[in-house]
Amino acid sequence: MYNLSCYSPGSFTLAGMPGLERFHVWIGIPFCVIYILAVVGNGTLLSLIAVEDSLREPMFFFLSMLATTDLLLPTATVPKLLSNLWLGSQEITFTGCLTQMFFLHFSFVVDSATLLAMALDRYLAICFPLRYASILTPQVMVKLAVSIVGRSFSVILPDVFLLKRLPFCGTRTIPHTYCEHIGVAQLSSADISVNIWYGFSVPLMTVISDVLFIAISYIFILRAVFQLSSQGARHKALGTCGSHICVLLVFYTPAFFSILAHRFGHRVPRNVLILFANLYVAIPPALNPVIYGVKTKHIQDRFLLLFSLKKTP
Repeated sequence: MYNLSCYSPGSFTLAGMPGLERFHVWIGIPFCVIYILAVVGNGTLLSLIAVEDSLREPMFFFLSMLATTDLLLPTATVPKLLSNLWLGSQEITFTGCLTQMFFLHFSFVVDSATLLAMALDRYLAICFPLRYASILTPQVMVKLAVSIVGRSFSVILPDVFLLKRLPFCGTRTIPHTYCEHIGVAQLSSADISVNIWYGFSVPLMTVISDVLFIAISYIFILRAVFQLSSQGARHKALGTCGSHICVLLVFYTPAFFSILAHRFGHRVPRNVLILFANLYVAIPPALNPVIYGVKTKHIQDRFLLLFSLKKTP
């Protein structure tokens, strides 16, 4: 029988990056720079979309959702990482751990669903250009946004209760720099099979299914593009997908690499896996505004107009 303190542990210890202690100060510098870039880039993107009437298309609505989530994802982990590396603050309360875990997984699932919605947007714009505006009405976009957030909330919230039911009577040191569902569950001396199975099913229900639907949408997009008679029209149609494809690669490629590395990379040092896991939650949110800023002419023009020192008459 476990006592009450096992079910309500005061705090956990985040081990950080064992073996790299002497480099902690230097490791924190690039993470700080990347985090600042993510905040400034996504904040600027949201400001542009909010103030510019010309950026009221569905694509930019979904882009604003992506930017909002890209602010939340690194904020859930990087500030605590920096306090760990620079200040030696390894302790995190049980409530704080659950909160961090929830927003980490929640924002990841929202990101994935938003990328799927953006694929739907490109599919409708290319395959049904004449019906595009009548299909993606403001009401439909709001419903899609509510569905994305609702789905993510409903599949991640059970993680919190699955952890709260577990006793933590033994070690409370998490061999990582942040709290994630299975990593915390493995500290419990109780049976965590439910946690493992649920942790396995959530990616299948969300991220994997999103990838499959994105792939299907691009099959239809490519089919429609290659049916166009004009070479210029083909390039223009594919050009509208360029930013989205780059963001897809930035988001999903390291995610699947990280999953495979944890599953099969038993010879990879633990601190390398931890370092990569932290880079993964920091770099894509910092790169996404750059990708859309470079590849989307509307955003380039509005950015230059907004921040130009030249005054219009």
